[in-house]
Amino acid sequence: MAPSAVDTSTTATGLTPDQLSFFHQNGYLAIPDYLCPSEVESLLSETHSLLDCFPLDSHPLTRFTTGDDVADRNAKHVGDEYFLTSGDKVRFFFEPDAFSPHPDPVTGKAQLLKPKHLAVNKIGHSLHTESKPFKDVTLSARNAAIARSLGFRDPRCLQSMVICKQPGIGGAVPPHRDSEFLYTSPPSAIGWWIALQDAGPGNATLGMWKGSHRERIKRRFVRAAPEVGGTEFIQNDGPGLPKGMEDQEQDEKEDQMQRKEDESFEILDVKAGTLVLIHGNVLHKSEKNTGEKSRFAYTFHVIEGAEGWEYDGRNWLQPPENGDGFSRLFQSTI
Repeated sequence: MAPSAVDTSTTATGLTPDQLSFFHQNGYLAIPDYLCPSEVESLLSETHSLLDCFPLDSHPLTRFTTGDDVADRNAKHVGDEYFLTSGDKVRFFFEPDAFSPHPDPVTGKAQLLKPKHLAVNKIGHSLHTESKPFKDVTLSARNAAIARSLGFRDPRCLQSMVICKQPGIGGAVPPHRDSEFLYTSPPSAIGWWIALQDAGPGNATLGMWKGSHRERIKRRFVRAAPEVGGTEFIQNDGPGLPKGMEDQEQDEKEDQMQRKEDESFEILDVKAGTLVLIHGNVLHKSEKNTGEKSRFAYTFHVIEGAEGWEYDGRNWLQPPENGDGFSRLFQSTI
């Protein structure tokens, strides 16, 4: 499967100076109405179709777990082959709370407590190459223009997925930094997070620590050694800050104290169609969805593919074996 490229010869515009200033100051930026209602409806329709049509009988019933649960230090992150080989496919990962604690008495297999379309945590991790509606809103001239305004020279798109946050069971995502999972040396990841349904306080929306993108990446989420299998967190021994940010690093103790203050943490209130840009080093999280409505969001990430940046070979997600790597947002490097 050859990665796609975007022709940026159109008149698409990137971020304004005020938007760039806010992003660089806070580590994130919300852009309302980035997708029009028809685009949102197209992605929702495609999502529901995918959820309805995937075969359950042949599914390994892989559950998505973060391995970062403060209440259970022995909890493991998902790391089976179904997960590790999903970088160029569309696959489905279940909520742990969607399963009965008791296996089926006849088959001995795990039992879902809910219909499959209400039990999936996320769909990923290459919707932008395998689904036309998602490809159309991802590999676009306007996203290329945003990447250019953020300083990317050869932006590559990867890890595209729908986060479902199902009613009542949509699991919490603990505080984390995206560059821990998609590490380049030096860090370069930026997330595009698009609300497909309204996401506000009390509905498992995003929570961001303002200015925390000035902290170094101290750990990495990687594939474990073959004899161990799965995935694990390790200490980061490479660069911890993007190029040009070394002089902006905050003192760790000062920043930890700052994060304890209410004003450093913001729960976003975003409407369907809003794009939230998330710096790869910014600390963010989302709570469990305890409400009666789902909170679907589409997210993908962009990393620097130009000379001088290296995508780490131990990252859990690796580029497809065929082709020349992750999908290009520019027709050519600049």
